[in-house]
Amino acid sequence: MPVDETHAAVVKEKGAGDVPVQVLTTDAAVELIRKLRAQYGELMFHQSGGCCDGSSPMCFPRAEFLTGDSDVQLGEVDGVPFYMSKSQFEYWKHTQLILDVVPGRGGMFSLEGPEGVRFLIRSRVFTDEEIRALRGAGRI
Repeated sequence: MPVDETHAAVVKEKGAGDVPVQVLTTDAAVELIRKLRAQYGELMFHQSGGCCDGSSPMCFPRAEFLTGDSDVQLGEVDGVPFYMSKSQFEYWKHTQLILDVVPGRGGMFSLEGPEGVRFLIRSRVFTDEEIRALRGAGRI
């Protein structure tokens, strides 16, 4: 799904230097993150690999989901760490992820489920220049 105009400003953000940010967020996602943080405390995301809830971003209380050597931290969204399994990252490493929110039921294990909305990943493929910068920074 292409990123529409409301996401264009988010997509252009860069990280330190000219290394692209690997995961971004929309304003709607930040609002929901802040609401969930007020309810549950510190949070974390893990991009689901497709088991019970399909391939969707899952939001958990930070202390309730353990990450390990098989996980990669792509970055943070509003101060919340965002992880993905290494094996899944191999498929997604050339793609910038954009965390958004849409109406509907969230994953049954994800904290936003009762809110009537769900987190959703939009994406775009990095340009050749961005991929070179990510490689140079050891990010991919």
